[in-house]
Amino acid sequence: MIIQGTETLTSLIHIISESLLTPVVILLVISIVIVILSFGGLINEYISRKPIKSNDLEDLIRRVSFSTNVNQMKDEIANSDLFDYQKEILTRIADNYDIGPEARKALASELISAHETRLIKKTNKTDILVRVGPILGLLGTLIPLGPGLAALGSGDIATLAESLTIAFDTTVTGLTVGGISFLISKYKKQWYESDLIDVESVAEAVLETINKW
Repeated sequence: MIIQGTETLTSLIHIISESLLTPVVILLVISIVIVILSFGGLINEYISRKPIKSNDLEDLIRRVSFSTNVNQMKDEIANSDLFDYQKEILTRIADNYDIGPEARKALASELISAHETRLIKKTNKTDILVRVGPILGLLGTLIPLGPGLAALGSGDIATLAESLTIAFDTTVTGLTVGGISFLISKYKKQWYESDLIDVESVAEAVLETINKW
């Protein structure tokens, strides 16, 4: 009775395992498409990115610090080489010059944090694929090996060769997805972290200058 129950469970697991191969392959195909599109987006962003230079950032901070009114400060920000979203954050901070210093500081922190969250979301897909890609590749490797080993036992070399081909292809695809996704996420996070540091530096100058008025 116990042996029969074990055989039944083993057969059920075998059926479930084999039925997962098609969804795994489909997910791998979807993943590689997402990675290709994301890599294209990375290249496009790299070409179009023109972050402010360190010397220009230093000059901007000095000009902001020597501003005598909010309109002059906003003009300095608008005429800088910062990205549009950075200018928007700094302008909103400057527009709230009439509230208390603590409230203004809290507002600045909230605006920067909110945009940091939006930037993080831009790497969510590739962050997930960094882990999911190799997992799908491993599943695509192991699932065909069962039928392949069974075919080897019965002398069916053609089925074994087909199973091994699927196993190798899914492994390579999964590792490729994970590797490229890692590079995309890494470079984007470096860019965004640098951009946020620039915003925080100018925002600090804005807050200090407004506090002196």
